[in-house]
Amino acid sequence: MLASGTQNIPWQERPADSQAPVWRYDGNPVIGRNPLPGVARIFNSAVMPFDGGFIGVFRGEQADGVPHIYLGRSPDGLRWTFEPEPIPFQNQEGEPFMPPSAYDPRLVKVEDIYYIMWCTDFYGAAIGLAKTKDFKTFVRLENPFLPFNRNAVLFPRKMGGNFVMLSRPSDSGHTPFGDIFLSESPDLCYWGKHRHVMGRGSGWWQMLKIGGGAAPIETSEGWLLFYHGVVGTCSGYVYSVGGAILNIDDPSVVRYRCKNFLLTPETWYEERGFVPNVVFPCATLQDAATGRIALYYGAADSYVGLAFTTIDIIMDYIIKHSKVTDGDTETGIR
Repeated sequence: MLASGTQNIPWQERPADSQAPVWRYDGNPVIGRNPLPGVARIFNSAVMPFDGGFIGVFRGEQADGVPHIYLGRSPDGLRWTFEPEPIPFQNQEGEPFMPPSAYDPRLVKVEDIYYIMWCTDFYGAAIGLAKTKDFKTFVRLENPFLPFNRNAVLFPRKMGGNFVMLSRPSDSGHTPFGDIFLSESPDLCYWGKHRHVMGRGSGWWQMLKIGGGAAPIETSEGWLLFYHGVVGTCSGYVYSVGGAILNIDDPSVVRYRCKNFLLTPETWYEERGFVPNVVFPCATLQDAATGRIALYYGAADSYVGLAFTTIDIIMDYIIKHSKVTDGDTETGIR
């Protein structure tokens, strides 16, 4: 059912006494605090296969509190080493073009180019975008959207000749509105055909806002999307992981949407940290031959965690527990 994937991804079988659709790696967190000099925490990060191993872009919260994106490499997706300095972005003329801050990156390969998306400061929260072919030269493009916007992630292939990106528009507050939208571009410069994908859910765990997470996964049933949902409680926000399946030809249409969370803060590294009670999905690795999926997520804005599922388990669970609304299933044009 998976359209593509790679072998030798991290994996651990589901515990015999568990029926959970997603289960945690028992060696979590895979990245702890103070991972390199001058960086207090790495979390909310994205990885993918590269050059016989794995490579990633990581949110590194520096000791001065300013977040930037760091490059990391791993032979097995579990043990990571990091470049000591933030990724040196440059403009198309080869001149330095560093964002004032950069956080919550995603990493997606479209055709033969790797694209990095992140949240940046563009007179308010906005989306940053860069590209690389070799993870040596990183060309930063101009920001695709006006502020205020977050949680951008590209689909891993073009549709109708266009790039397609999910995002979560907001305003200058702490994202008081939080629905996922879709936009298209022929050239990563001019964006249009904006469509509403899905709104905040009726379930308590996603009542406040939602946002795109890992890059959508192409399957025979549609695009599998791991996203985050947020609820406000008397002791602060709680971030959980949700799942949906989007129409393969028109991903503004939601086919199935799980009414239950797939993962919610329950362990010490998810409940206790710089920002407590957060699980924040940013990347997956897939093995097409076995159907295995490894899900990387930020934990409590302090760590990187890893969880597992299979395409059969997760698709069956989402479909069985699906609850969609008219706003989910319409094309998203008004």
